Amino acid sequence: MMSGINKVKKFFIKVVAFIGLALLPVGHLYAEVFMNTEQAKEVLWQATAMSPVALVLTNDQMDAIEDASGIWVGNENLKAWKTETGGWFIIDQVVGKHEMIDLAVALTNEGKVKGIEVLQYREAYGSGVKHPKWLAQFLGKDHTEHLQLGNQIHNLSGGTLSSRHIMEGVTRLVHTWNQVLRHL
Repeated sequence: MMSGINKVKKFFIKVVAFIGLALLPVGHLYAEVFMNTEQAKEVLWQATAMSPVALVLTNDQMDAIEDASGIWVGNENLKAWKTETGGWFIIDQVVGKHEMIDLAVALTNEGKVKGIEVLQYREAYGSGVKHPKWLAQFLGKDHTEHLQLGNQIHNLSGGTLSSRHIMEGVTRLVHTWNQVLRHL
């Protein structure tokens, strides 16, 4: 027969186990889709014709981009379209704090940021990075500028890592233009 103390211990263990399970991380609890690729093309380039460019970066190209930007290139496959005016439309991903942020970036034929749109944001906080006023900070930036959070790019309270990673992603892409895309 179980004593009263053993019953209390067993009950306590069940409660602690239940609370522990409830605190385990669960996949995507939050995701907000703002637009798809076609909508982003329209917003960033209006009716400008563009063609997809199948591009797999070589190790040498990835090294050159990393050396120039100071940002790690984690994906050799670049989702890019070249416009009839010589500009570029690129779909990219950066990590927020824990989850990925999908971005569309438009670069002019001179490698300057023409516009940025957040396609999907999966974090439960820090979503201020999707606002046009915050994204407008990047307009006209190119590979010649050394972007720093808190200087050229304002940090967002509650979205520091998302702010930093979007800034790093844009930096990597303007250096990708300088190292690779402008030669195509």
